[in-house]
Amino acid sequence: MSNRVGLKQKLRYEFDKTMAAGPIALIGWLGLISLIVIMVAGLFLAVTGIAQEGGEQLGFLEGAWEALMRTLDSGTMGGDAGWSFRIVMLLVTLAGIFVVSALIGVLSTGLEGKLDELRKGRSQVQEEDHTIILNWSPSIFDVISELVIANESRRRPRIVVMANRDKVEMEDEIAAKVPDSRNTRIICRSGDPTDLYDLAIVNPQTSRSVVVLSPEGDDPDSQVIKTVLALVNDPGRRAARYHIAAEIRAAKNAELAQVVGGDEVQLVLADNLIACIMVQSCRQSGLSAVYSELLDFDGCEIYALEQPELVGQPFTAILGSFDSCVPMGFAEADGTVDLNPDPERKLAAGQKLILIAEDDDKIAVTAPVAFDQAALRYPLPVATGPERTLMIGWNRRAPMIAAELSRYVAPGSLLSIVADVADLADRVASIMVFSDHLSVEFTQADTTHRAALEAFDVAAYDHVLVLGYTEDLPPQPADTRTLVTLLHLRKIAEMSGKHISVVSEMIDVRNRELAEVSRADDFVVSNKLVSLMLAQTAENEFMSAIFSSLLDEAGSEIYLRPIGDYVALGQPVNFATVTEAARRVGEVALGYRRRRSGPDDARRLGGVVINPAKADIQIFEEMDRIVVLARA
Repeated sequence: MSNRVGLKQKLRYEFDKTMAAGPIALIGWLGLISLIVIMVAGLFLAVTGIAQEGGEQLGFLEGAWEALMRTLDSGTMGGDAGWSFRIVMLLVTLAGIFVVSALIGVLSTGLEGKLDELRKGRSQVQEEDHTIILNWSPSIFDVISELVIANESRRRPRIVVMANRDKVEMEDEIAAKVPDSRNTRIICRSGDPTDLYDLAIVNPQTSRSVVVLSPEGDDPDSQVIKTVLALVNDPGRRAARYHIAAEIRAAKNAELAQVVGGDEVQLVLADNLIACIMVQSCRQSGLSAVYSELLDFDGCEIYALEQPELVGQPFTAILGSFDSCVPMGFAEADGTVDLNPDPERKLAAGQKLILIAEDDDKIAVTAPVAFDQAALRYPLPVATGPERTLMIGWNRRAPMIAAELSRYVAPGSLLSIVADVADLADRVASIMVFSDHLSVEFTQADTTHRAALEAFDVAAYDHVLVLGYTEDLPPQPADTRTLVTLLHLRKIAEMSGKHISVVSEMIDVRNRELAEVSRADDFVVSNKLVSLMLAQTAENEFMSAIFSSLLDEAGSEIYLRPIGDYVALGQPVNFATVTEAARRVGEVALGYRRRRSGPDDARRLGGVVINPAKADIQIFEEMDRIVVLARA
């Protein structure tokens, strides 16, 4: 049997290949057929001499033109005269009808296919200096909202989002939850962020920063680490280093993520961040508002900038060199930071100064503002005794909160856990012993019933923490249970006639307004805080190191202390005096908290004011607090 392929088969094979090439090939074939029809008709008219009745004989070009007109518009032949000419033009018109109809169909199909392709979000992004967000989670809307605010001073800012979701669905959901994108354009693409080919779609080579969210589903940290690995080890990557902010849930995975990303990645340990802020907030009412102010882009922010005019100056002198900024410490070129450094440590050339400012254009060295020497006071050390803390509810952050709490409390302190989970004993077993300072007891009970809560003598505890059941319930039902618990606690406090220090975790920021009727001291909105941290980290390469230092007991931390220990009460005092009082005891005054927040508290920070002008004059009362950066 011969395997030889004949000419007809070869031609058929070549034709099949061109037809399979898509709409462009079909349009080409139809155009070729149209051209052949027109040329044959023109040549036939020229050779035969057939013309309209009473008209002149047509040449090839004139005949081809007449054929073209009838191919494009069948109505043209209505005025033809002479049956020979009519028959030729009828055949040309019929051929044109079939060819043009087919061409319209092909064009329509091709356009629909192109629209479907665009709808899939697979076309490559051609932006430059854009921010990329990879993966999809409930945090994405807050991240985008914060980046939109940060982008207001930029020209043609772009945010590119890529996740394993439909492009149109992502665009619709973002438009619904982030209705005002201001001058920022948001572009969505569908793809797998762990795939090198898909990553190329969002053009990371020209990006200014990349945010890697922890996706929903099982083992999210592995997805984040693989995405970072794909970014930094892409064979075709750019030579310049990336600026990557990555969200990691479990602290045990942080070391691997850092090894994979090297100095190109800043990690945001979401659960650790929330646990630390919850513990510190429960021991210092109003602290969560301080962190919110430092993390969002709507008020004061943290900057790290070189200040050549201050090189060689000690930190104690630098503290008084700004009227509208608060120096916090130094940042090294390798990414390490030193917050509230030794007062005599000098700013070296190449170092950056870490400051709190309303905007970077407000950072300017000014003459020191005079302070009131007579109003200065000197705080005395306060001895702390054992503390009793009640934790209501349970989620994966509970063991971290217990571990964090054990680092701060005095020996003999107690942590009581009450939660409505079936396997509470097994969950608590891993946290029963953290240190000699803290003992742990637990009870399984329905935390939405007031009788169950009253049995614990809530008013006898120094601090109360309310956690959401996020491991067992979706966000909204979990927040609903938290709201019910908070209302019961409010009633219990009213009946006991005592103030109960309550710090609550809220999953959805939209539920915070409802929760405020419970009059809890602080709300730590989980997703919101993580989103703020990721957005800030994407804009500030030192942010992760700064907050790691702030939340580390070995470094300087933020405290709210009685302002009467620093300055005189009941008389006008400017903030320069408050700054000087803190400086003399080795602390940095960041702001203050008025117990009675005034009408100017539009952002509802509970009376917290960060970075007031040094000339700002206040009359402080006994319950007011100073916000300081200090070592324990």
